[in-house]
Amino acid sequence: MRALVQRVTEASVRVDGRVTGQIGRGLLVLLGVGRADGREQADRLWAKISRMRVFADADGRTNLALGDVGGAVLVVSQFTLYADCRRGNRPSFTDAGDPAAARELYAYFCDLVRATTGEVQTGSFGADMSVALVNDGPFTIWLDTDDLAAGRPAR
Repeated sequence: MRALVQRVTEASVRVDGRVTGQIGRGLLVLLGVGRADGREQADRLWAKISRMRVFADADGRTNLALGDVGGAVLVVSQFTLYADCRRGNRPSFTDAGDPAAARELYAYFCDLVRATTGEVQTGSFGADMSVALVNDGPFTIWLDTDDLAAGRPAR
């Protein structure tokens, strides 16, 4: 799985002009599911995201995690995180997960977020969405479960 995580002061997503998800301070997670991904990758990715110390403490240092600041989460599916642009000018998406399996893992990931935070805001899987955000910092982090240490707890 791949995620582009942005610390935001606010973010929202619209489908057909209607807001489907909206948050204040927290994290916007653009989530891509790959062909070989399963629940283990979703577990590992959320464990890392939920514990990342990306929020400032009283001294202005990034020492606080999402739960420490009562932050919200907006998760938006984004298969284009699996774009392969090595050949030609048209991206290939052959490494993206099968839509049915990806939808299931997207829902599972959102359930993980909900279990930790009590709530999750979402886009609409597979829809043409408009995402708006105010990136705080800016603070943007790229995560790929292939790069996260398997079997080790997230720090």
